[in-house]
Formats: sequence, C-alpha cells, structure tokens
Amino acid sequence: MDQSTYREVELLSGPLPGDAGQVPTSRYRLAIGAGLLTSAMIGGSVPLSGMLVDYPLLTGQSARYGVGAILLAAWALARRVPLTAPKARDVPALLAIVAVGMLGFNAFMITAQHHAEPGLVAAVLGGSPLVLAVVAPLMAKRRPSAQPLVGAAVVVAGVVVLSGGGSWEGPGLLLAVLTMLCEAGFTLFAVRVVGRLGGLSVALWCHIIAAVVGACLAVVYEPWQTPTNREWTALSVVAVLTVVAFVIWYQAVNVLGADRAGVLIGVMPAAGLAVSIAVGSQSLTLTGVAGVVVVGAGCVIGLLTRSPWPSAARRAPRPAVAPSASPPPRDPVR
Repeated sequence: MDQSTYREVELLSGPLPGDAGQVPTSRYRLAIGAGLLTSAMIGGSVPLSGMLVDYPLLTGQSARYGVGAILLAAWALARRVPLTAPKARDVPALLAIVAVGMLGFNAFMITAQHHAEPGLVAAVLGGSPLVLAVVAPLMAKRRPSAQPLVGAAVVVAGVVVLSGGGSWEGPGLLLAVLTMLCEAGFTLFAVRVVGRLGGLSVALWCHIIAAVVGACLAVVYEPWQTPTNREWTALSVVAVLTVVAFVIWYQAVNVLGADRAGVLIGVMPAAGLAVSIAVGSQSLTLTGVAGVVVVGAGCVIGLLTRSPWPSAARRAPRPAVAPSASPPPRDPVR
C-alpha cells in the first residue's frame, strides 16, 4: 500500500491495525474535544441561520463565506502558516465540498426552517453519524467497524426521540434529511483532499470558491437587499463559527477517522435544542432531555475504545510504507 493510499484509509476509517496505539492519548482526547466543539457550533448555528430566512439566500451565503475567507487568510498570515495551492486533481473535491457541504447544506438548512422548527432540523442533522459509519469504511474498502456503527445507531435512536420535540409541515422533514446528507458529504468529499493539502488550506480555498460562486449566482438570481442589524449579527456570528468549525473538524477527522468522528455529530441536536430554547423558538421538554441523554450515550459507545480492531492492533505490524520522493503535505495547524 503506497503512502497516499494509506493516508486516505486512515482518514476515512481510523488508523490501520497496529497504528492506533501510535496516537498519543492527549492528541486523541483533543480530537474528541475538537469534534464535540465543532458539532456544538454547527448545531447551535441552526437557529441563528433561521434568523436569515427572510434575507436573500445566495447573497447571505456569499457574504458569510467572504468574511470567512478574510478571517482564514488573516490567521494564516498572522501565524505565518504556509498554505498549499490545489492541483488539478484537487479541484473536483473542492467544488463538491462547496456545492454540497457549504452552499447546498446552508440552502437546505435555511429553507427547511420555513417548514420545520429549528430544533427538528438540528435533530435530523444528528442522523449523519450512521451515514458516515457505513459509507466511510466502504470508501476505504473496509467493512464498517462494529463499535462506531453501534454508537451511531444509538445516536440516531436519540435523534428520533429528540425529534419528537419538534414539528414540521409539507417538505420540512425532506429538506432536513437533505441537509443531513449534505453534512455527511462535507466530510466524505473532503477526506482525500485534506490528506493532500491540509485542513487550513482546504478551508481557505473552499471559502474563496463559495464566496465567488455565491456572489455570481446572487447577481443573476437575487436583488440586492441591505441586511438589518439582526441579519448582520447573524451573518457575522455564523461566519466566525463556520471558520472555526471548518478547520477543527478536519483535525478531528484526521485523528479519529471519518466514521468515529461522525459519531460526534450527534451533539448537534443537543446544541440546536439548547440555542432554540435560549432564543425562545422552542420549549424544553422531557422528550428533548431524554433524546439528548441517548445521543450522549451513543457518542460514548462509538468512542469508548481508541482502536476499531483491538486484537489485531496488538499483533499486526504497521504496513510498510513505500519511499516517496516528496513527503505528503503536512497539515500546518496540527
């Protein structure tokens, strides 16, 4: 197995047998913390995005990602972090991340809130761990690991309980499901390109592409509308949350693998419910609390052991890595 293939397998479904023990405990815990923080921010941003339902969609997305690109570039400049330019083979993945995981995700999420409560949209988002637990290992040509799969199933059960606290009409549930699939695509499309360019570089190029594409589409399809103070606040806060979440999420995937990191997406419903209650768009119910508890149990199950193959890890040597003329790009923010 060559070095690039080994790296892609590791990002999709965790370290290969014999490699899990090479990840320091502190780094593993930091990766879990990064995944938890990301999911909390994205879930909490659902009600904030709901404040933009009356603002032109493409204009809002272009502004948000434009601000994000400026913040990322300023961070890289201030910290003197090198950025890697994408090659031709990286462009399709970057475009897919933008179309599905950024513009598509937010379009479905905001539109869904015309037909569903914000808490329900955040709850359905919590179903993406099961998609990642199944699809990520299959993309790496491996069988899904039992523990992340069980953990993801428990998380989804908690989401089902939690969604009892929200309601929808018309296409609200369908739009929420499409939002969830876009969220899963955000991770799956990025795995290989993050392995080549690094998380910060991928975040910057995707923000630039999303801002430009969104602006071009907005000029054609939407009239200009000056944001209200409330909308400016929502755009600014969501832009900052997106930048932070974008980068640290890929750091979590880098250490845990896509299937295990995906279990942490179950935190989104809890964050969405908490913010919905805080802004007064939803009330706290016993059903909601029970759902959050079940989701938390699923996250613990999915991450309880560091190695998806504990017995193999004790006896199988790490696969030999073929020498390479140029080393793979190092993620500068690790």
